[in-house]
Amino acid sequence: MIAALSIPGIPDFQFAQPWWLLLLGLVPVMLAIRGGKAARPAISFPTVSLLRGVASPARAGFGWMWFSLVLAAIVFGAGALARPQKLLATEEEKSDGISIMLTVDVSLSMLIEDFFIGGQPVNRLTAAKRVMTDFIQGRKADRIGIVAFAGETYLPCPLTLDRDWLINNLDRVQTQRVGDGTAIGSGLASAANRLNKEKTKSKVIVLLTDGANNSGRLSPQDAARLGATLGIKIYTIAIGTPGVHVIPDPRRGTFTPVGQQLFDEKTLKEVAAIGSGQFYMAQDLNSLSDVFTTIDKLEKTKIERRKFTEVEELFHWPLYAAGACLLLALLLSVLFMQTAPESLPA
Repeated sequence: MIAALSIPGIPDFQFAQPWWLLLLGLVPVMLAIRGGKAARPAISFPTVSLLRGVASPARAGFGWMWFSLVLAAIVFGAGALARPQKLLATEEEKSDGISIMLTVDVSLSMLIEDFFIGGQPVNRLTAAKRVMTDFIQGRKADRIGIVAFAGETYLPCPLTLDRDWLINNLDRVQTQRVGDGTAIGSGLASAANRLNKEKTKSKVIVLLTDGANNSGRLSPQDAARLGATLGIKIYTIAIGTPGVHVIPDPRRGTFTPVGQQLFDEKTLKEVAAIGSGQFYMAQDLNSLSDVFTTIDKLEKTKIERRKFTEVEELFHWPLYAAGACLLLALLLSVLFMQTAPESLPA
């Protein structure tokens, strides 16, 4: 059986039974027969004067019109039999989305300007927002939320599929919204509590901090164990550069020295191990971007796409045209064309 035939240059269109188009080969054959001369006359007359007046130029014109209508009927009829169709394709997308809580440190030390964007110094929180924006834009099928923590926690952005809304609400991730300090355990516990309400199979916490846990009632390790019992995977990121830094105070316009920057890598590695994730260190914008790119690849969302194709039958249009041509040909034959010589009166 011949497969459906698509027409180049005409998208979403095909002939379901294209073999009927072979009937179009009758058109040039009939034109050749009509235009040729017979080898012998069908009827011999002793003189052509007997046929004078039987045919006229007008009737000859009607003959060609009748013949053209018959050819058109064949063309339209072949098109109808070939079953032209309009393709109506739909695609169904099914995904097992991932629920991700970005858990961000907003303690005052995140205002240290040891990152650079476009050659200009920026603070750690600004760099983190820049990279998180790219990460959020790439996770089209996932529910993402943000938990911010310092000495306490707050929820700038609940879990959502609306990426634009989420990115716009990144401005709510700010320092000085809650008491100062670094309550990593509280941040993890808050994120785990939010993820526990989700029905998705995969749940992930991405923890980003520049310090050691020094606040809160729950240790980072205990919070990680709580998340692990809920089936939550945890990735930890230490952001910032070692050395002596100062913290700008936006309210007073002064700088507070913090002395030697220390990262509690041991605790962050333990948390990642308990949460079946990984620990990363990010000391510049490129490395931070690479970390989120790695996490993006590790936590790929499985998306299944199924394509359904429906067709709209169009054969009735050429069928109507073929019927109209045959009807006009019949009317011409009956009303205007003389098909045989009339008898002469006695």
